[in-house]
This record gives sequence, structure tokens and C-alpha cells, in this order.
Amino acid sequence: MSVRKLKPITPGQRFRVVNGFDAITTDKPEKSLLAPLKKSGGRNSQGKMTIRHRGGGHKRRYRVIDFKRDKQGVVSTVKSIQYDPNRTAFIALLEYVDGEKRYVIAQNGLEVGQTVSSGETAVPEIGNALPLKSIPLGTIISCIELRPGQGAVMARSAGTFAQLMAKEGKFVTVKLPSGETRLILSECLATIGAVSNSDHQLLVSGKAGRSRWLGRRPRTRPVAMNPVDHPMGGGEGRASGGHPRSKNGIPAKGFRTRSKTKSTNRYILERRKK
Repeated sequence: MSVRKLKPITPGQRFRVVNGFDAITTDKPEKSLLAPLKKSGGRNSQGKMTIRHRGGGHKRRYRVIDFKRDKQGVVSTVKSIQYDPNRTAFIALLEYVDGEKRYVIAQNGLEVGQTVSSGETAVPEIGNALPLKSIPLGTIISCIELRPGQGAVMARSAGTFAQLMAKEGKFVTVKLPSGETRLILSECLATIGAVSNSDHQLLVSGKAGRSRWLGRRPRTRPVAMNPVDHPMGGGEGRASGGHPRSKNGIPAKGFRTRSKTKSTNRYILERRKK
């Protein structure tokens, strides 16, 4: 994987850094795994804007991803590595021996023609999904379940990975991408390897228009607002804005919002770093 810096023949290209897309093998998605995707523009069912700075953007179709990897014990072949406009990671098209096709999140190093499988009998190699109890200690993993059969919910974005640290009883200890160390049931599935497209963090859009293409609208600085619009607004001249906080008044910069009585707190061995 690589990135490309463009020759600045326009102002928008001067600082732009784009993905080289070396890992992508086709530009046509599998039609049977496409679904319509309706935009909300940040509005709820009443039509009221509940999330700011959303709207517009290019029309997309959703790629149905197999996060559960529940076709266990059946070998599949990687047919292609594809771009997915709905996520930062690349996706892989798998074709099973019975002819069924599924999309999965592609791991770094996954190649066309490679065979992958899932279940307890699978070998701990890149792209295979195994229960945490069957994975060797110290292994780099991604696409981790929190509850057995739920489907992958953690370490799914580009370049992320977790590490299996220890096993004890029905739990295993996993160090997550955030730095948090947590207990997870050993029956939960995880995929071997780090998520693909690790160069995603190096990309530079180069111009405001590219954010609009992605469906992101402009954000107004809170200190430029009036007091009625934001806790940091108002003041004579260029006021600093006071203590940094959200529009709802929740402090930023280190304020912890997690409930102290949350039932899953007992599974967290070490909190993420501030």
C-alpha cells in the first residue's frame, strides 16, 4: 500500500495526498451484495436536525458485509479486494466452495487467490476468523466480537488492530486500539491480522470540496457564535471562549462521560489513556 502526492497544477492539489489503491484489484462491486442507502442529512424521523454538519455528498450503495463469519468449516477463496465508500477499510469478496459470495473486511496482506475460513478448526492465519480461545497469545487481531454470535464490533476501521494478551478461565485479555485493556469472552470470534488500508491516516483532502463530497458540511467555530448558540459564544471583540465544552455544555479535554455504575466496567482492566 502507498500514497501519492500530486503535482500541484491546481490550488486544491497543492497539499493533497491521495491513496495509491495498490491493493485494489477491481472497481466493479458484486451486484448481489449491494443494497440501497438512504441519506438522512442528520435529521431524525420528525425531520429535525439532531446531528450537525451532515448532508449532501455523493450517492452511495451499501455493501453487505459479513461481520458474523458464521459460515464455519467451509473454505472460501478471495476473489478480489475492493474499495468501499462506506468505510475506511478495504473489503474482500469471498467465494465459498458451494458458490455463495460474501464481503468481509480485508486484512493487511490478504491477497487474491488466498483461501480463508472460520471456526475453531481454522488455522490462525491472516483473514481467518477464530474464537479467541483458539488464537495463540500475542497474536495481532481485528474485527472482534463483544458477545458470541453478535458479529464484529471492535477494531474494524482502516489500520486498526488489537492484541491478545492473556487467557484465564472463560475470559481472555485483549489490548484494544484505544489503549484500553479489557476482558472478552473466549467464545467470541476475532479475525487474524490488522485491518487493511493502514495509510488512510496519511491522506490529505487538499480542499473543502472533498469534505462536501463525503457528506460533511462546514463547521462554524464556537467562539465565533453568539451566546444563545453556544456556551463558548459571545464576548466583546475576539474573546477566547472560556472553558472548552460542547454545544450541550459537556466539558471537553479529559472530562470522562462513562457512567461509574455501568455493568461492563468490571471487564475493563485498564482505561484508555487520556
